[in-house]
Amino acid sequence: MAQAKLLVVDDDRNLLEIIRMRLEALDFEVTAVRFEDDARQAMAAEVFDLAVIDLQLANQDGITLMEELHRIRPDLPAIILTAHGSIESAVEAMQRGAYSYLTKPFDARELSLQVNRALENRRLNSEVNRLKVLLAERYDFKNIVARSEKMQRVLETVARVAPMDSTIHIEGESGTGKELIARALHLAGPRRDRAFVAINCAALPENLLESELFGHEKGAFTGAVKSSKGLFAQAHEGSIFLDEIGDMPPPLQVKLLRVLQERQFYPVGSERPHSVDVRVIVATNRNLAELVKQDLFREDLLYRVHVIPIELPPLRERREDIPLLAEHFLKKFSRQMDRPVRGLSPAALQRLMLHEWPGNVRELENTIEYAVAMTVQDIIGEDLILPGRPGNGDAALQPLTEARDAFEKGYLVRLLELTRGNVSTAATMAGRYRADLYALLKKHGLNPGDFKDGPSAEGKSIHS
Repeated sequence: MAQAKLLVVDDDRNLLEIIRMRLEALDFEVTAVRFEDDARQAMAAEVFDLAVIDLQLANQDGITLMEELHRIRPDLPAIILTAHGSIESAVEAMQRGAYSYLTKPFDARELSLQVNRALENRRLNSEVNRLKVLLAERYDFKNIVARSEKMQRVLETVARVAPMDSTIHIEGESGTGKELIARALHLAGPRRDRAFVAINCAALPENLLESELFGHEKGAFTGAVKSSKGLFAQAHEGSIFLDEIGDMPPPLQVKLLRVLQERQFYPVGSERPHSVDVRVIVATNRNLAELVKQDLFREDLLYRVHVIPIELPPLRERREDIPLLAEHFLKKFSRQMDRPVRGLSPAALQRLMLHEWPGNVRELENTIEYAVAMTVQDIIGEDLILPGRPGNGDAALQPLTEARDAFEKGYLVRLLELTRGNVSTAATMAGRYRADLYALLKKHGLNPGDFKDGPSAEGKSIHS
């Protein structure tokens, strides 16, 4: 692996030399400079993986220099060196874009720990971004929306484990996008140019499922007029995705266990084993541990498939992704149907945000497809969102001002619930300045503190 390149900026000649020696001893390639102009010139000439910058430099503060370097390389992590007790400056550095800070004096172990953490964080972020680009280019998976913290963690895990050949177990309710994540794992890994094959283990009876997975020889059963390669053979040097593995019949579980242990299988009707080099990704919406207790799933197979778990959150637990997903599906179906639909009404969006989505992303996609197909206007109204459900279209039409205020308050309540009363995060999600958001909260009598422990009563005063 290539050495990480580090830029160190400190006007204290002795400290600069100490930091350079310690980092070079850790096998980093270090460019050490004392002055701001030298740092700018170095950034223009080389691509660095990390910057270590002293807070107090000769001609300006280190935070300002960091921001200048970020204009050249926005993704460059920076560690700010601060004097003992300069906590306010350290907090300001983090707020303005620093990865972390070190308080002088520090020991070599602390420096090493901070640098390695920053580099690992940068690597993960780069992998997540590469994954998004790859998905968009290869399969147009722009509906893997990752604004929510839970989905960000999923994509970080995907980026981390994709280069490995370990068996992956994707857990999640129906409609959460398990196959999309399986394809992402394949496309982000070294097998990306080989085959990706998928099968739903609950969709076929046992005899057909065995033939589909392992293939069969000519004459192996009635109708087998010629030999056939199974999915494991088709996935050789690539990836195979076994969806709903919890529904696999017990006799086939034994044969799958052999594949995982020995990378060999027997086609139906054959006495000669076939070797296979394949990455296995499984998924289920059932609790495999509970199935083991019920003697419906082999315990030894559970341990074989549950190597690296990835849990997909249901849509109701990542509601901040709903507007983005809805916009994506709206554009998709508007283009497919050649319908000039521009967006959703505020009431329609509120209805989407308040629904529990038992069918998850798949249900949301179907909902938007129906709405685009049925609308006669360029803005989709509330009446086309989940028609026939309680609370849709039964009430009398409100005046515009009342409807807007009701939506605005409901939106703010949901926003505070999602962020547990964190106004900064809520303002970022809403795309508003904090001062503007505080004004809206005051208008509707909402107190962020009432939401720190989750859902709260709406009517408490912001001044209470």
